[in-house]
Amino acid sequence: MCDEEKLARWAREGISRRQFAALGGAAAVAACTPPGFGGDLPVPACRPSSGCGPAAPATIERAVRFATPDGTMDGFFVHPDSGPAPAVLFWPDIAGLREAKRAMARRLAARGHAVLVANPYYRDVAGERFADFAEFAGNEGFAQVRPWRAKLDAAAIMRDAVAAIGWLDGQAAVDSTRGVGTQGYCMGGPFTVWTAAAVPARVRAAASFHGGGLVREGEPASPHNLLDRTRAAFLFAIAQDDDAEAPGHKRTLREAAAAAGRPAQVEVYAGDHGWTVPDSPAYAPAEAERAWEDLLALYRDALA
Repeated sequence: MCDEEKLARWAREGISRRQFAALGGAAAVAACTPPGFGGDLPVPACRPSSGCGPAAPATIERAVRFATPDGTMDGFFVHPDSGPAPAVLFWPDIAGLREAKRAMARRLAARGHAVLVANPYYRDVAGERFADFAEFAGNEGFAQVRPWRAKLDAAAIMRDAVAAIGWLDGQAAVDSTRGVGTQGYCMGGPFTVWTAAAVPARVRAAASFHGGGLVREGEPASPHNLLDRTRAAFLFAIAQDDDAEAPGHKRTLREAAAAAGRPAQVEVYAGDHGWTVPDSPAYAPAEAERAWEDLLALYRDALA
């Protein structure tokens, strides 16, 4: 889970942004930094075959806004310029919409997807609130987002998902004859299951990366209880420290998927919570790249 005490300690110690990123082993150059990701973070080696570098297809991007039952959602939309592509609804982690997430979306768009990165906090603030995870940690991020996050229960996210996928299906850049994918990080992990349950006729693939709250005992809307309301294939990518805290959750997810008749890869990766996100203190490039390949395989097989 997101560790508020740990982030606060790093902030008090006044580490630099480069040191913050390096805490996760980002000096290892096994992964591919998404195109357009810069700043003061380390730049791992890039393999053009992974969808980055000069060989990557051209993409088009813009900020967007559209109506939901709860207000006006804003986000970042990026897609290939070569024609309609299957849509992906991308849910950020607790630090919200920022350059690291836009960069991750650009990389996915370069592999042939039309990607909407939603601002999950649109009910309270528009656009980017934190430039990166270092600012989140050093600027009382948890205290700021706590009241915003409290509004993001299953019902709210399901309303958002219906609106967002409806908007995506209305875009010329989206191939609405193909299934929709959704992916989420940290608090966004459960959002992927709620999305798949909210729009089962459209969502065919859902991927949770170090998702928190996938198994909520005693809660009917716990994501593991809603798999039978979906038609999606799933990837549950679990952080090793999250697994150490709740070792039974992976078994619960596997059993729930089997009972629902849903294909699901449930796997613990050799990275701590946040290992897939380039501006996270836990960023682990080699395992992030492995998770990326598993995501591409999920979308390749499910978004036909």
